[in-house]
Amino acid sequence: MKLIIIFFACAAAFGQPADDRKPDRIISIEAERFTYNPARITVNPGELIEFVLTSDDTGHGFRIPSAGIDVAIPARGRGEIRVRFQAPASGEIAFECSRPCGAGHNLMRGTILIKKASKKS
Repeated sequence: MKLIIIFFACAAAFGQPADDRKPDRIISIEAERFTYNPARITVNPGELIEFVLTSDDTGHGFRIPSAGIDVAIPARGRGEIRVRFQAPASGEIAFECSRPCGAGHNLMRGTILIKKASKKS
């Protein structure tokens, strides 16, 4: 219970939604040897996403600089981390590894593509 409270307190401090709403979508991302799988994610504007982050090798990081998100992904077999992200109205948002993980660390990046809002008639 204390861990959940700490998570939501930290989430509020980093600009993540800190409420108990059910996410619109849950997306699993696996970090491994300088890549994320998937590395390109498409979401709808305003969608509340919960990322479930795991590693298939060593510890990695997951940072979305524009959203103030920066968490450590535990090494394989040591669990997962969940992060909530509210998609803005449009655009592309980069995410990257924020924990040194080897020679290809600087290449470990991904993109969140926010669809354009459809016009209602």
